Amino acid sequence: MADRVTVIGWDGSPLTAAARSALGAATLVAGAGHHLALPEVPPAAERVRLGSVALAARRIAAHRGTAVVLADGDPGFFGVVRTLRAPEFGLEVEVVPAVSAVAAAFARAGMPWDDAQVVVAHPRTLRRAVNVCRAHTKVAVLTSPGAGPAELGLLLEGVHRTFVICEELGTSRERVTVVTSDKAADHTWRDPNVVIVIGGSLGTTDEAGWIAGRDPATGPRGWTLPAGAYGGTPGEGETELLRAAQLARLGPRLGDLVWDIGCGSGAFATDAARGGAAVIAVDRDPAACAGAEAAARRLGVQLHVVHGTAPHVLENLPEPDVVRIGGGGVAVVSAVADRRPQRVVAHAATRDEAELVGRDLTEHGYRVECALLQSVGLDTRAWTETERSVAFLLSGVLPEREDRAP
Repeated sequence: MADRVTVIGWDGSPLTAAARSALGAATLVAGAGHHLALPEVPPAAERVRLGSVALAARRIAAHRGTAVVLADGDPGFFGVVRTLRAPEFGLEVEVVPAVSAVAAAFARAGMPWDDAQVVVAHPRTLRRAVNVCRAHTKVAVLTSPGAGPAELGLLLEGVHRTFVICEELGTSRERVTVVTSDKAADHTWRDPNVVIVIGGSLGTTDEAGWIAGRDPATGPRGWTLPAGAYGGTPGEGETELLRAAQLARLGPRLGDLVWDIGCGSGAFATDAARGGAAVIAVDRDPAACAGAEAAARRLGVQLHVVHGTAPHVLENLPEPDVVRIGGGGVAVVSAVADRRPQRVVAHAATRDEAELVGRDLTEHGYRVECALLQSVGLDTRAWTETERSVAFLLSGVLPEREDRAP
């Protein structure tokens, strides 16, 4: 095992005295090509090109001597420190930090970033990173080959955002470019790069916050809100208790894309967006679409509203994680199930209708549950009934996606 392992962050500025001292004593140095070319690397030290961090960690664990790992930016922020400290390698790690690439990118842009979401995009997580960009007004994306500015722009089709693309920060080839998201695919971008994604209906605020990223406590308290909070009149299938049950079954979360088909007043779509998920709200009624957009503005969330008739309008929408079906019947249920979202909820007014929806989901491989929900509103001054609602709530879970890591 290596006698000592020092991880040195490098942001393009001259190495600190502590970093130079550790590097000068190293008998093994691991890093990217531009790190290994630094003049401070001892000529006699063994050099390990840092591709797979896990493979490099095994080499370091087997080395007898002093090891140094060089990494861009802050190695403790989405960096190599997490892998090197894994129990299977048994390494004791010291860290000499540097300015993170995200901090440097926002500094180049002259913007604060305590209110930004920060995500890592590689081919496996690209879709989820894009969903965060759909749902939030300020996002920093640490990209990778195959999941860069061009791919982000292509997957954000239909959603206008501004990209601040920072290439090769801290080097002599550093470049900062501002483009709209629809133009990002027209260029070839150099790695490594960081993309700041900005846009949406909300502006930035000068008020100091108390938590980094999106403040989860903003807006009214509660998973769902009374009808008047949305600025419209929710329909029969949008009662507060039914929406609460649907949210509980779907569990939309940060990085998810939610479809709300037959969005009506936009109450459910807005509820899901308040939880941090990206939401596409679909309705064939132009007035409903306008109402959903107004509800989103009223409660300060991002919605992508699509006017069209399901199931045909669903064909060109991006892949959903969870779906609420507010109308359209079995034809829409089948079209949704063909897209294989992890979870689906629907409601029915009669048992016969519920059986048809449940049978269709089952035939598509979903594990289906159904519950009869009855809610009765009471006037607590006289304890008299004010309203009554009855609905069958159907929920389907796709086992093959339920076990898949996000």
